Amino acid sequence: MATAVPGKESDTEVFRHQARTTHTVVRLNVEGLTQEESLIQPAGGGNCLNWVLGHLLWVYDEMLPLLGQVPAMGKKALARYARGSAPLQDPAEALDLGDLLAAWDEATQRVDAGLAGLTAAALDRPAPRNPSGNPNET
Repeated sequence: MATAVPGKESDTEVFRHQARTTHTVVRLNVEGLTQEESLIQPAGGGNCLNWVLGHLLWVYDEMLPLLGQVPAMGKKALARYARGSAPLQDPAEALDLGDLLAAWDEATQRVDAGLAGLTAAALDRPAPRNPSGNPNET
């Protein structure tokens, strides 16, 4: 039985729990929805569920290599869902909801596996990029 180092391993367990919870919440919220329903734009702005799910996948696919894992779909497949992209209004530009959900399940499993193998030293390394511009951010 391995002994946990106080602080760091518990951090990874928190991250794993958050990722699992996010996966469950997404799955509960999309249960029974059709492709057409996933493309309905919310009143007052924002993006449709199809874009939100695709964007979550885009974020996970960006993170997976940092965790030693292979992206679930890849940059090219998810380019339409990248940060800052325009609202998804043309159904022809949308990926199939079933395909997005299958990739979501796979990406979540890979995130969990990557986090499970993350060491305390890896958590202490500076982030390869960060929105704050702080070069010491971990």
